[in-house]
Amino acid sequence: MLRIAARLVLIAGCLPVFAASAALSQEVEVDTASSESLLMDQSTLPNAIDLKGTRPKADPSVTPAAATTLPADLDALSSPDSLALPDAPSQVTIRELRPLTLAEVELLAEVNNPDLKAAASRVDQAKSNVLAQTSLWYPTVSLTANALPQYLSGEQYQNPDFVRSVINPSTGLPLTQAKTNSAQWSANFQAAVQWDLINPARVPTIAASRDNFERSSFGYLIALRELRLLASKSYFRLQRADDEVRIGQEGVRASLVSLRDADARYRAGVSTKVDVLEAQNQLALDRQQLTNGLKIQSTRRRELAQVLNLPEDVTPTAASPSRVTGIWQPSLQESIVAAYAFREELDQFILDISINNSNANTALANVQPLLRFFNTFTTGRTQGQLNRPGSIDFDDYGWNVQNTVGLNVSWNIFDGGASRANYRKNKQKAEESKFLFSKERDKVRFQVEESFFNLRASSQNIFTTTRAVKFSAETLRLTRLRFQAGVTTQREVVDAQRDLTRAEVTYAQAIEDYNTALADLRRRTGLDQVAACPAINLPATKSLQPYSDIPIEPIPIPSPCEDSVPAQS
Repeated sequence: MLRIAARLVLIAGCLPVFAASAALSQEVEVDTASSESLLMDQSTLPNAIDLKGTRPKADPSVTPAAATTLPADLDALSSPDSLALPDAPSQVTIRELRPLTLAEVELLAEVNNPDLKAAASRVDQAKSNVLAQTSLWYPTVSLTANALPQYLSGEQYQNPDFVRSVINPSTGLPLTQAKTNSAQWSANFQAAVQWDLINPARVPTIAASRDNFERSSFGYLIALRELRLLASKSYFRLQRADDEVRIGQEGVRASLVSLRDADARYRAGVSTKVDVLEAQNQLALDRQQLTNGLKIQSTRRRELAQVLNLPEDVTPTAASPSRVTGIWQPSLQESIVAAYAFREELDQFILDISINNSNANTALANVQPLLRFFNTFTTGRTQGQLNRPGSIDFDDYGWNVQNTVGLNVSWNIFDGGASRANYRKNKQKAEESKFLFSKERDKVRFQVEESFFNLRASSQNIFTTTRAVKFSAETLRLTRLRFQAGVTTQREVVDAQRDLTRAEVTYAQAIEDYNTALADLRRRTGLDQVAACPAINLPATKSLQPYSDIPIEPIPIPSPCEDSVPAQS
């Protein structure tokens, strides 16, 4: 009983609240006798766009900001480089088992997790895209230098019999010599300015990029909420795995005591060999449960390490035992309305409607006139001569300057109906987003209700399993005394011990389910209205538990080929 009391006292202060919570939860039940005339007119419900606006903006204040740095005591657990890849067994050997609390797990996840970093990067990408699209309001200036400078050198030879039939391009006179030379330095420079005075695609393109930026911001908040939920669930699963290992160890110790008692009574001649075999069989089953518990514990530790993106040589452990994390205060109806107000997934679908409408206007702009202002300035200079007989005189030079200003108008009057078809397609996609909004709204409500019902059931299960553990522990104590007095068999002791183990496992499962449902509600509603359980005064010294002085000898892992049950003929 002492080994059970230390575990049950952790939730003793919350049991009255569990009962009150179960009573209040009955309010969610529907009165089936109500008349249909009492149903609300669904056409009177407010419109989401009227409540949130056509282009809702992300509000980081509704969600606590993610941590960006680690305190000094956790700095050694910073994530490795993103492209780090160990290539030696020594680099992935576990050198430290690091106990972590739930608060430390959430902090490490926010700082180290690569998924959250990727979500933040997508926000930065969307912001850069907004700046790129906003540039459509400004003129563009381009500079071109085809020759800065350029030197040309060459010779030309013509058949002397046909020299006079060839005209010198530089002088316009017939050539008088068969051979001419060219040598010239030249430089050309051009500056061009273009500015769209009227561009029908500009406004919808920029609007779509801004909506995509807000959508990415919502995506970051969603990723942050999901990460916190994942970190909490992983921690709760690890706590339950620790409980299963503890239960397995206590079961093995109890089985060792039963085997010792059964063997002593058998040697004294007051018991049978069957009692010894029963005890040995139960010891084997408890060792199997302990082995499975250790396997699950190792898996849950590495699962948490993956979420936290810890260094390769560190494995996290749970620093605190499993216990109820608090009491959910809002009612089911308040939780549903809060989820509708705070869930970023709904805002994303409203933004999708706006983005698709902007894309429709962009498609229609392809058949609308475009007015562009341009100014082109060109200058060049040459020094030297081309196609000259004899030597070249570099004192011969020339230059030119030209400036052109004007307006360009382009209008794709008919494109076979492609722009109009793309316009309709994007309008239809906007209509599709409305249907998806409706689907997501129903999903949001179901998630809240499911988590709320799970929380209610888990609260009742904690209340029930607590008593089951107490009753099973007392039953085992009395059954063991009866066996020692010789008024019962080892089979009854084994059954009582199995009932206690089963009750403890069910209790641990109920605690995990409750904490998981509470974390789900915090994630699904955006609320953090969780009342802490009353403080529990624990004794300053740890009480000795039964069988705590019985060591569990480690068993080497044999080859599966060595021990096997022979086939029945």
